[in-house]
Amino acid sequence: MNLLPRSHKEFSEKDYWNKFFRKRGNKAFEWYGEYLELCGQLNKYIKTKDSILITGCGNSSLSADLYDVGYVNITNVDVSEVVIKQMKNVNKARTNMKFMCMDATRMSFEDEAFNVVLDKGTLDALMPDATEETNAIIDKYFSEIKRVLKLGGRFVCISLLQSHILAKLMEGFCEKSWMFRVVRCHEAEEKNAENSDGPTLPVFVVIATKFKEMPQLLIEVCMAGEKMVRVQTPKHLQEHIKSAQDTAFITNGLGKTKLDDNDEVSLDLYQPDENTPRYTLYVVDQRSSQTINKYAVFIVPQGRESEWLFGTAAGRRQLQDSARFGRLVVAVLRRGHHYSSLDAVKEELAHSAKMLIPNGFSGQIPFLSIGSDVGRRVKVHEGSSKLSGDYVVEDVDVEGHTHRRLVFLDNQFLVQSEARLRPVKRKNKTKFVIDYGHISLYHSFMCVGVQLCKSSHVAVLGLGGGSLCMFLRRCREDLNVTAVELDPAMLEVATQHFDLKLDDKLRVLVKDGLDFLAEEAVSGHKYGAVLFDMDSKDRTLGLSCPPKQFLEDKVLEEVHSILDDDGHFILNLVCRDVELQASMLLTLKRHFKHLVSVKLYEEVNEIIFATNSRKPYENDALETAVRSLNSAARSQNLVNVKCVDIKDFLQSINIIS
Repeated sequence: MNLLPRSHKEFSEKDYWNKFFRKRGNKAFEWYGEYLELCGQLNKYIKTKDSILITGCGNSSLSADLYDVGYVNITNVDVSEVVIKQMKNVNKARTNMKFMCMDATRMSFEDEAFNVVLDKGTLDALMPDATEETNAIIDKYFSEIKRVLKLGGRFVCISLLQSHILAKLMEGFCEKSWMFRVVRCHEAEEKNAENSDGPTLPVFVVIATKFKEMPQLLIEVCMAGEKMVRVQTPKHLQEHIKSAQDTAFITNGLGKTKLDDNDEVSLDLYQPDENTPRYTLYVVDQRSSQTINKYAVFIVPQGRESEWLFGTAAGRRQLQDSARFGRLVVAVLRRGHHYSSLDAVKEELAHSAKMLIPNGFSGQIPFLSIGSDVGRRVKVHEGSSKLSGDYVVEDVDVEGHTHRRLVFLDNQFLVQSEARLRPVKRKNKTKFVIDYGHISLYHSFMCVGVQLCKSSHVAVLGLGGGSLCMFLRRCREDLNVTAVELDPAMLEVATQHFDLKLDDKLRVLVKDGLDFLAEEAVSGHKYGAVLFDMDSKDRTLGLSCPPKQFLEDKVLEEVHSILDDDGHFILNLVCRDVELQASMLLTLKRHFKHLVSVKLYEEVNEIIFATNSRKPYENDALETAVRSLNSAARSQNLVNVKCVDIKDFLQSINIIS
């Protein structure tokens, strides 16, 4: 038997409701949860001694449940004679409760007769659309509510808050003589989800409190937990509601189906009235029969979010495969927020974790992580550059060591530059300084290429925090390093926060790298190595390093011209587009006789060595370069044993030509 209306319009029609209640008989129909799910909010805003008017009561058991727990001054009205007759029979024993057949838009009660007007789904039924005719009806309804409420009285409306309904509520009650609150009722949603195979929409409780005119608008919202958050404008309130509804739309779909093996969905979680996300959740599904667990949430500690395993789709897929979960939610803690403990994070994520439960899962949700805490992320400096945008320098703890990182905020999951800090004792005080000997793996591989060079002149395009340049300068005292950096702000960051020290063998030119190459080609200056280590600001391509224009024929010809006969071009290539990467290798082949690729395990970086030397790249020569680099680093006390593992390096190389 089909008891749902054929069109939204029927929700507001009296004949529909009479027919509806005849079919249902005395069985209660609860659109938005029962008293048990709603009582947490209702008991806050309704006192037992209040005179309560329930508009559009239907055959809901809500008024009876309120009566039974002590709310005895209740008047119920409904436009359907059928349901009023039914409800009088059902509630004979509740002698003080009234049921009246009445149109809520034309009520016969005296002015200021009630402390509370309670609407559970009535507004949603009366307002199926935003036509002029419907708006006129709602204007009458709101006018009646305002008339029958006492000063200090509350209009409590339980609604799904479709956009046109929220807009009408704000038009009617977001004024200086009303305090306007919206609270999300998660308990009602969870109950609805248990009883429904269809989508579960967010349920909201709106509380409009009648006051004398106040100096300003009072609008508050609570989307989770207990804390009410003041918002500045009705528009901000709309944004909060829409965000909750959009998220529910996605999570409803995820609850009923699985993603394809190569797909993932990401969700940002915000605190109310915050502009930056507090968490990002990645949902990864696995259809394989090899899974032994249905569902878990993995919390990534602060400072680990940029690692391949957590910061890339392929890494998260591997994490899921190794844990063998049918669905894994990877939760990343975003910068700019404080996280007191791992238990506090679990508590905050509990509701979102429930929303993402796959079909068929029951029981307690397992929360996984690395270690027993949320990690540490401390902001050292923040700034903004005309060229690079907003950036932050921060210290993070990873596996027992503190690392200093430079991150551009328009690409927050990519570490632009990193250095490890080491403790130094001076006058019985411990100070942390940059450990020049600890460089990233891809930088160490680039340094192997420098060891192949005979000339002592090296050009590095892209300064970042200066870690690569400082390592080269400290490791090889014979080198003359020229760094080229487009952004003057990066030179300031490198000197002030990464201990970059300039001298007669390490200089920085603040200029466009393209101009530098063109000028050096004209001047006839020669280099033993030219290194490209700069990021691309163009996010439309699958190319993060270098900017695409640096791999055009004219530029590569200039690189070739400033290298000496045995010089090497060393390129940090980060390209996620397979076809684009293949075309770039073909371009490089047009300008260089010999190419070797060094692929980093579990990293997106690929290091390319290119030369026009008469000697091609050979394993023996590359192994000798690694040994030479390790020896030089040890002799300068930069490392205790090695900075590059020979076996790992040789397994990573691919001699292309």
